[in-house]
Amino acid sequence: MNAKSVREQSLSYHLALATCRIGHGNNYLFNELMRTVYIAWFLQQAGFGDEPVALYKLAEYSVETALTLANESGEWLLADEALPAFEKLLALHDSQLAVAPLHKVVDAEQQLSRYLCGTASSPIPEGD
Repeated sequence: MNAKSVREQSLSYHLALATCRIGHGNNYLFNELMRTVYIAWFLQQAGFGDEPVALYKLAEYSVETALTLANESGEWLLADEALPAFEKLLALHDSQLAVAPLHKVVDAEQQLSRYLCGTASSPIPEGD
């Protein structure tokens, strides 16, 4: 990917995290965070990263919890205990975008599209 595209993508998901961290999230921003987590997972599966599955699952469960809270109370807030997981995964994704060839990023995005069209509850397996 070219440097400009990497910066724009990185800025987008870091702003999503910053906004959700202070309680000004919305459905789009939480989806953006999960999109980033899933793309990072698919890139890790392609050899770009080595974070534990539990870190990805924590991020995924945290968004599910935040969405439940939003539906119940209207408050769009990411739990404080989830922030370190997202920070680590976003930093990983920054490094992935800096080194992964464009075709691997495109493959990861295609995997995400297939997952979203399917019936699986998550592309990330349970457990380590």
